Amino acid sequence: MKRLFLLLIPALVPAQQQPSFRPPAVPLVVHDPYFSIWSMSDRLNADATRHWTGHPRELVSLIRVDGTAYRLMGAEPREAPALQQTSVEVLPTRTIYRFTAPKVAVEMTWTTPALLDDPDLLSRPITYLTWRVSSSDGRQHDIALYLDASYDLAVNTDDEPVTFGRVQIGDLPVLRVGSQEQPVLKKQGDDVRIDWGHFYLAPDRAAGVHLAIRDADETRAAFVKNGHIPDFDNPDESTPVLAMEIDPQPVGAAPVSRYAMLAYDDVWSIEYFQRRVRPWWRRNGAGVADILRAASRDYAALTDRCARFDEELTADLRSAGGEKYAHLASLAYRQALGAQKLVADADGTALYFPKEDFSNGCIGTVDVIYPGAPMLLLFAPKLLEAELRPVFDYAAMPRWKFPFAPHDLGTYPKADGQVYGGGERTEEDQMPVEESGNLLILTAALARAEGNAAFAAKYWPLLEKWAAYLKEKGLDPENQLSTDDFAGHLAHNANLSIKAIDALGAFAQLCDLTGHRAEATRYRTLAEQYARRWTELAADGDHYKLAFDKPGTWSQKYNLVWDRLLGLNLFPPDVARRELAFYATHQKTYGLPLDNRKDYTKLDWIFWTATLADSKAEFESLIDPAWRFANESPTRVPLTDFYSTTTAKKMGFQARSVVGGLFIRLLADPEVARKWQSRATAPRSQ
Repeated sequence: MKRLFLLLIPALVPAQQQPSFRPPAVPLVVHDPYFSIWSMSDRLNADATRHWTGHPRELVSLIRVDGTAYRLMGAEPREAPALQQTSVEVLPTRTIYRFTAPKVAVEMTWTTPALLDDPDLLSRPITYLTWRVSSSDGRQHDIALYLDASYDLAVNTDDEPVTFGRVQIGDLPVLRVGSQEQPVLKKQGDDVRIDWGHFYLAPDRAAGVHLAIRDADETRAAFVKNGHIPDFDNPDESTPVLAMEIDPQPVGAAPVSRYAMLAYDDVWSIEYFQRRVRPWWRRNGAGVADILRAASRDYAALTDRCARFDEELTADLRSAGGEKYAHLASLAYRQALGAQKLVADADGTALYFPKEDFSNGCIGTVDVIYPGAPMLLLFAPKLLEAELRPVFDYAAMPRWKFPFAPHDLGTYPKADGQVYGGGERTEEDQMPVEESGNLLILTAALARAEGNAAFAAKYWPLLEKWAAYLKEKGLDPENQLSTDDFAGHLAHNANLSIKAIDALGAFAQLCDLTGHRAEATRYRTLAEQYARRWTELAADGDHYKLAFDKPGTWSQKYNLVWDRLLGLNLFPPDVARRELAFYATHQKTYGLPLDNRKDYTKLDWIFWTATLADSKAEFESLIDPAWRFANESPTRVPLTDFYSTTTAKKMGFQARSVVGGLFIRLLADPEVARKWQSRATAPRSQ
């Protein structure tokens, strides 16, 4: 049994149902790589809720109807039968579960106000859980609600000792739990959960709420039996929970709503070149009491705002790519943001760090930023700037000695320098053309989205150096790794060559924007020459090769999308048309393979390739099998971007931010892109 300590702490509109889509995992509380809780089963009450890594992080909810208890969430307690779940709907900022019983209808809505046009709100680590109950038989019934959260939400492994406490914030009672040791930023890696900071559970301010810190089985059994949890704390148990009970109240045809708030305060979020940096919301001295007070005050306004955002965004997604596209992009929205962390540097500068979830655990990986960038370019270009800034600053340091761009900044949560391949020591297993091309393309895309090249001008010597490298090495790449490094090294990679050519064209645009007119002309001419040469080197009858020296091969040319998005027009339109016609004959049950070598694919690249389509119907023809993968995959994890097109099984990776790339179809629509970009707000240090 653990030794546990009790601390006394001083005060501190439903959318249309679409039940046909079964997500492989459903987002519940998704804020960053540590505070990330999912349901990985068809029914919310069939299994324990889990961290994105698959480890149980239990949340349990029960309801009593006229004295009979039912289970809404979690696999325990078994003595309470599971209420029948009728649907689950995943929207960009909300997940809505609906249940039915002989007497009442229940709706549980998880709302995470992850609104990219409001960085302060985006970084606030609080999710609302709302219960909405109404009579389904026309009669009045007494209902009581229960929620508990396990101590393991605040530890890496469940054998770590923890401490519990109560906080009183004005009239708001709050429970909290954290590890006893508090090893701040000590652990790094991939399959790792947080073990510092504190998890908080808070009710709404309505009357009739009771809180307790007790053993899980004891507390749940008491609610099932008599509708009340024990009225005193006893945290010295082997499986303690933070528990909340809402007293019985009458419910008729008019729905009754109550809510709870789930929050996590990590205090320090990232180690950035040997110094600790705080989460963005803490940059001006705010504490957890401040954000809980604000979240309670803002509940009605924020839940309404999220509902309106979800409605508008899903309408745009349906218009652009159909219902199945809306399903997948909505599922990707919180996942993409939940694999990243927004922090403030010592001077208040915004820094945004992605983690390579179940890839290798790296932080600030350039070829993770690249596929995930469309979402940020669409909704919050300044956040892409905050994501690129640490990479550029690192590349400008004397310690980075190579003529090409770095791959990563370290292993999450420690951004202390590259660890991939040869690190800072050798060129072995680096991605020179890949990462240099990525950063040139993204810098040009950022300038296009922001309407100026101020960011590029600040780092001009680096951009010049990388452009010079691609001038020499980009047309016909040597035996290098690309972002698809699981496929191994490949020389004369045709798709990587496209990236380099588009990157040179992008650099020409940046030269023009920054007044380097002569360089602009030289690099534009060079990119045009390389594009013409590419069509000769890659041609293979009715399609283009995987590698210039390998006739009879093929690959997705997803990098070609930037020729269109940036208005480069380097490649003849027939290149994309010929490739898409070829792809139509090579799709598998669950999507278009990455290339001819294997049946596996990348979800993000399918959407990039599909965005080359000239019609909505052609786009949907490539997206439909990917939707089928998500709907039927036997691998129940947050969206994997690397899977088999014949079995729908995960090949590797899950819960990564690269699924932000699914929004590229909206980014390709100038009118839609301008609408969303016009609303973006830059992070402000004060």
